[in-house]
Amino acid sequence: MTLLKFFKKYTVLSMANEEVNSKDKLGMLPQHVAIIMDGNGRWATQRHLPRMAGHRAGAETAREIVSAALEFHIPVLTLFGLSSENFSFRPVQEVNFLMKLFRTTLESEVDKLHKNNVRLRVIGDRTCFDNGLLSLVEQAELLTENNRALTLVFAINYGGRWDITQAAKRLARAVESGKLTADAITADHVAAYLELADLPEPDLFIRTSGELRISNFLMWQLAYSELYFTDTLWPDFDRDAFLVALKQYQSRQRRFGLTAEQVLSA
Repeated sequence: MTLLKFFKKYTVLSMANEEVNSKDKLGMLPQHVAIIMDGNGRWATQRHLPRMAGHRAGAETAREIVSAALEFHIPVLTLFGLSSENFSFRPVQEVNFLMKLFRTTLESEVDKLHKNNVRLRVIGDRTCFDNGLLSLVEQAELLTENNRALTLVFAINYGGRWDITQAAKRLARAVESGKLTADAITADHVAAYLELADLPEPDLFIRTSGELRISNFLMWQLAYSELYFTDTLWPDFDRDAFLVALKQYQSRQRRFGLTAEQVLSA
């Protein structure tokens, strides 16, 4: 597919999703928003609270943003809950708390998500999950797999390098088995073995708290995403802050390697 044909196809898909909220006069919306939910600890520290209080407040914000994504008719929302590095290097007490918070959130929210036609996906290395959590995740994914209003993805013990590495291993097995030759491997083959291979790549990436990094998050998939950074700490990132990010996205010109003139003439 040529770049011009790709862009035309992308534009048609985006315009098909142009659900307009009359109150806020939203126009073309991203198909997929990916968010690094950063700043829980600093939010708690500023209030002389333990870090765990920040994580609890952050979970409430996640609920609000999921509701906003449904309201604005965004098909896919991916939330970075716990990175591979967080899991390996954060204090054990904090990691254990985050995993417990993830479990209790699943237990309390899955039925609500299902009633709201939300499909739940969990990506990342699940070898760290105990049997109870693993069963809970699998049951939640099975229950919601046919829902279509929103695909909600939680990245837990996820890293972009891990994602690409596991894709490379799967490709290597395909070569070893004779299903594929090394010379035949293309970028499309790699993408097909990544987490989220069945979903559109993120159009908009948001990171809260003022940090200006993607921090090993969806490294392959963010190649042409629009990046939006805000100083707002995650627990303070509400519906209105999300709306600001969406409107900022609408002011960007998506080029995918084309010139501005090519985009305008596509």
